Amino acid sequence: MNATLSKLLFSSNGGFGSLVLRVPVGIILAAHGSQKLFGWFGGYGLEGTGQWMASIGLQPGFLMALLAGSAEFFGGIALLLGLLTRPAGLVTAFAMLVAIFSVHIGNGLFMSNNGYEFALALFAMTAALAVQGGGRFSVDSLLAKRS
Repeated sequence: MNATLSKLLFSSNGGFGSLVLRVPVGIILAAHGSQKLFGWFGGYGLEGTGQWMASIGLQPGFLMALLAGSAEFFGGIALLLGLLTRPAGLVTAFAMLVAIFSVHIGNGLFMSNNGYEFALALFAMTAALAVQGGGRFSVDSLLAKRS
C-alpha cells in the first residue's frame, strides 16, 4: 500500500481517549444500524425503515434505509474495532448530518421533542474520531506498525 495512503488511513494522534470514545459510539451506531437493516432491538428492518424514509421525502426509501443502516451498522462495528476509524468516522458523521437536517432540525434541540440533540452529539463524536483516528488501542494502530 502507498505509504501516504497508509499513514492517512491508519495513523492516529489519539491515545487512550480514542478507545474510550470509539467503543460506546460504535455500540450505539451498530445497534441503531441493526434496527434499520435487520429489525433487531425493536427496529422496523429495511422495509419498514424504507417506507418511513420515503414518507419524509428521502427517496427511494429502501435505498436510503440501506445506506443509513449500513453506514451506522458497519461504521459502528468499524469504530468499535478501531478499523478504518477515519473513514468510518467520516461516513457516520455524514449520516448524522443527514439525520439532523432531514428528520430532527425542525423539532429544536432537545430529544424530548425528537430534536437533534442526540444526532448532534453523535456527529461531534464521530467527527472527532475522523480527525484523531482510532488511537493506540485499535486495529488501525496494529496496521500502521506493520506498514
